Amino acid sequence: MSHSLSGQLILPGGAVQSGTIHFSEVIEGVTPDADASAGSCFIVPGFIDTHVHGGGGGDTMDGAPGLARLCRLHAQHGTTTVLPTTMTGPWEQVMQALEAVAAMRRSGGVSGGADIAGAHLEGPFISPQRLGAQPPNTLEPTPQLVAEVLGTGVLRAVTLAPEQPGATQAGLAFARAGLRVGIGHTVADAETVTEFVRAVQQAGGRTAATHLFNAMGGVQGREPGPPGVLLADPQSFLEVILDFVHVHPTSFQLACRAGPGRTLLITDAMRAAGEGDGLSELGGQTVIVRNGEAHLENGSLAGSVLTMDRAVQNALKAGLTLPEASRMASLIPAQSIGLSDRGELRVGLRADVVVLDAEYRVLAVYVAGQQVVGQPVSGRGIS
Repeated sequence: MSHSLSGQLILPGGAVQSGTIHFSEVIEGVTPDADASAGSCFIVPGFIDTHVHGGGGGDTMDGAPGLARLCRLHAQHGTTTVLPTTMTGPWEQVMQALEAVAAMRRSGGVSGGADIAGAHLEGPFISPQRLGAQPPNTLEPTPQLVAEVLGTGVLRAVTLAPEQPGATQAGLAFARAGLRVGIGHTVADAETVTEFVRAVQQAGGRTAATHLFNAMGGVQGREPGPPGVLLADPQSFLEVILDFVHVHPTSFQLACRAGPGRTLLITDAMRAAGEGDGLSELGGQTVIVRNGEAHLENGSLAGSVLTMDRAVQNALKAGLTLPEASRMASLIPAQSIGLSDRGELRVGLRADVVVLDAEYRVLAVYVAGQQVVGQPVSGRGIS
């Protein structure tokens, strides 16, 4: 089925142009038109969340039912591509979760939900001294365990603590397999992180900060730590949970200025996203959600209840333009995980399209040309 949408198009390169986009499964045409209807609507590329644990009451660790819930919930908020992200559970549970993601991809994905581009293995190869909200089931990344997770064929991103025994060897294996290698949940010093990043990049790998500023210490003059190394490195991508709980607006602005073209928005959302305040669960731990903040019973932050549309809105509040925020929510995440078939409103790319109103709220969402959110479109504009 072919569609045409008219409005303010956010085009490659950052231009905002009145016009019409024509698409079926892929984008077939982009026609600038000063007289385009629905001019108060913004048409942007679908959001890509490379770090999301759950939402809508579901969690990656639940298997197929949880995957379906998180994909549908986040699609309602403009996310058209996700990397379901694991917790540091027992090894058998981690493998079961990855196999479920692989099976869901083989079956064609989630009807009415975001596309699953692969999985993000966040743990168990992290530091037991910097768990954050992760359960205490960390493991060293032995060659056998690395081979097992790579054998699922579903990974696109992984998080490692560089100081862990075997981390560099594991990072090289993941890099050679084409994964984005994230540094996170770590107590490593700057020298250790620098050596790790250099080794992975020399092997052809893409490096990243797993939720920059969180679970990795801070930046000080004599101890720049992981954030200092990753902010300074011109190649590393920078994940940011922009809910203004995990990251202060000024810290976000620092990341944007230090890493133009490298900073990307993520949600790190847990199953409580979209569920309102109350009790929830993360990795077998009780979570209390109050006023939009998720905490463990000990007071530690427990992931987020953020959605990508809200992250984009927060980026605008922090001073970015819509094209800049859109790029951080779509193109840069795609580049970080090696996806070249989406992330922009460009002819020939997947028709992952989001329509926002004048207040940047989601009106309609298309995943590979299939409408999953909003009223049916008739002719030009949104009916």
